[in-house]
Amino acid sequence: MTKAVIFDLDGLLINSEVISHQIIQKFVEPFGYEVTMSDYADHYSGRSDTANIRDVIERFSLPYDLESGLTRSRSIEAELLAKGVELKRGAKELLEYAKTNGYQIALASSSTGERAMSILKQHDIADYFDVFVFGDEIERGKPHPDIFLKACEKLGEQEADCLVLEDSEAGVRAALRAGISVICIPDLKPPLDETLKQASAVHESLLDVIDYLKHN
Repeated sequence: MTKAVIFDLDGLLINSEVISHQIIQKFVEPFGYEVTMSDYADHYSGRSDTANIRDVIERFSLPYDLESGLTRSRSIEAELLAKGVELKRGAKELLEYAKTNGYQIALASSSTGERAMSILKQHDIADYFDVFVFGDEIERGKPHPDIFLKACEKLGEQEADCLVLEDSEAGVRAALRAGISVICIPDLKPPLDETLKQASAVHESLLDVIDYLKHN
C-alpha cells in the first residue's frame, strides 16, 4: 500500500533540461562553440553539472579548471533561474491530489537545498512537501540508492510503502536498488528499455500518476 510519494526535481517536477542546455551553450559561446539541443541530449542530459562542466572543459579545451568552471556555470544558472523555470505538466495537480488524499510527500533531489527551495517557492509548492533530501546530505548520488533510503527514513515509512517518481536512468535505477516501486515519466533522454521494464509504470506526464494512485 502506497503511503508516501517521493518526487525527483530536475526533469520530473521542473523543465530543467532547457535550462541545463542553455547553461552549457552560454558557457561555450564566448569561445566560438555551439552545443545544439541534439548534442546536449546525446552527451549531457541526465548527468551532474560537475560531470558536464568537466567534459565541456576537456572537449573544447576551455581555459578553466573544474572549480572555476563550476563557478561560472552556476553564475549562468542563477541568471537563468531568476527568469523562471517551468513546472512540468500536472505537477501542481498531482501534488494537490497527494496532499488532499493523505499521502506523505518527499522531495529527493541531487540539487543543493538553496537552489531547490528557491525553485519550489517560486512556484508556491514548497508547502506540499513533508520532508526534503538534498545532494549534500548523502555520500553517494544516483544511481546509488542512498537518497531514496534517506527519504524513507525521514518519512518514517518502509520502502515497500513508498513510491518514487523519476525521469532519468540513474534515478530509476536508484529507486530500484532501494527496493522502492518507481514510476518513470521520461524527459529529454529516456532510460534504457531494460530499465523501463523494471518500473511499476511508465507515463507521459504527472497527470497520469493521479490515475495510478487511484487504482493502486
